Amino acid sequence: MPRIPATRVSVGFVLLLSALTAVGPLTFDTYLAAFPEIAADLHAPAAAVQLTIAASLAGLAVGQLTIGSISDAFGRRRPLLAGLTLYVVVSVALAMVTNITVFTGLRFVQGFSAAAGMVLSMAIVRDRYEGLAVSKVMARLMLVVGVAPILAPTIGAQLLRFGSWRLIFVFLAVVGLTLLVISTFALKETLPQDLRRTGGTLGALRTYRDLLTDLPFLGLALMSAFYLGAMFTYVASSTFVFQDGYGMTAQQFGWVFAAGAVAITAGSQVNGALVGRFTPEQVLSGTVLVGLVLSMSLFATTLADGPLWLVVTLLVLTLGTAGFVLPSAPAIALANNPHRAGSAAALLGALQFGLGALIAPLTSIGGTPTAESMAGVMAGTILVSSLLLLAVRRSWRRVPATTSVEVDDTIVDTRVPVSVTASAHGSAEHDSHLSESRTSRLGGPSAAGAAEVRADESDPVPCPG
Repeated sequence: MPRIPATRVSVGFVLLLSALTAVGPLTFDTYLAAFPEIAADLHAPAAAVQLTIAASLAGLAVGQLTIGSISDAFGRRRPLLAGLTLYVVVSVALAMVTNITVFTGLRFVQGFSAAAGMVLSMAIVRDRYEGLAVSKVMARLMLVVGVAPILAPTIGAQLLRFGSWRLIFVFLAVVGLTLLVISTFALKETLPQDLRRTGGTLGALRTYRDLLTDLPFLGLALMSAFYLGAMFTYVASSTFVFQDGYGMTAQQFGWVFAAGAVAITAGSQVNGALVGRFTPEQVLSGTVLVGLVLSMSLFATTLADGPLWLVVTLLVLTLGTAGFVLPSAPAIALANNPHRAGSAAALLGALQFGLGALIAPLTSIGGTPTAESMAGVMAGTILVSSLLLLAVRRSWRRVPATTSVEVDDTIVDTRVPVSVTASAHGSAEHDSHLSESRTSRLGGPSAAGAAEVRADESDPVPCPG
């Protein structure tokens, strides 16, 4: 059984990154319960208010691609602080707006600025941690990505008890300001100058070109995006399915929604516990298969007009598998891209939310979403994820990799087996360069001549190519 590396994972640091990650889901979903009030107050049709969701998602996609790439060239800290500052200003402006057109435009900018916390959190994880520690921290961040969209509407509904829809955006401004202050004093730069990308705009375009033509990376990114699409489908359809279709009260539906959040939370935490015993590739392979069986069973049950308890049970279990898949896929995809982690995280996020936003409305094509349409779309997206996983698995192989160990001021290189994915762009050589660059900065006598392991000694570290 592989041993977990002795890399320290600070609880406070992970909590800060989790809060930064939560800014995105809070931005999109907290105001959902206020749609009727916003439409009435701004004298706008419901369709125009719904369009503001698309505007914020578009801003998020553009923001992740832009900010992620900028951070690879200028570091993580400055783009993050700039993004949070813009987020606070725009949130305050949204609380005072009186026109639906201006509101929509500001929602695009708010989504753009919210991308900073989401994309740079993942990039910072890849900067700071190595090997299995990346998977453990990523599990916590993906937990937030999974649970926040489910809990955010409840937060918004509670805020509406104390004020108008404008209070929601005041709340978002306070959240952004709090994170800005904490990040200013607590977050240091994690990307050294010698590891930053050069080449300006052309360098950024080349990075995205390389990522989009790196088939194992693209396959994993699309796989996680389709799986997240299943969760977006559930969030967008469940209120119609259970309240209109099964006649649940708002309170009963709330319990079902809470059960889904608990399932995702539990899956993510169990995934973190499994990291030291199984590689992310093994976890991903097993849970995608389980998710496919569960989602197909859910679809079959709805088609057969099965009992409500069975529908809820299969749905909650299917959501639970997302808690395993969503952390594992990005951990594998980012592991072999330390030299372009910002751009890689940006592309992952843009694909996840962009594709999820396109998939979720499919349940309404024939009218009001039903249990059959919700389960059918969820099963279909997970089936696509399974096929993508089969394609990506063919590129996984084991090769020796160099581990640098410092013993009494002497750098010793050893060859250890590392699980990686074959790359058409020589990313393994980039990892080797990164390891050498980091090791070269370790000069100076070691304390009491103690041996210090600078990389994961004998653990299988998953890397895609």
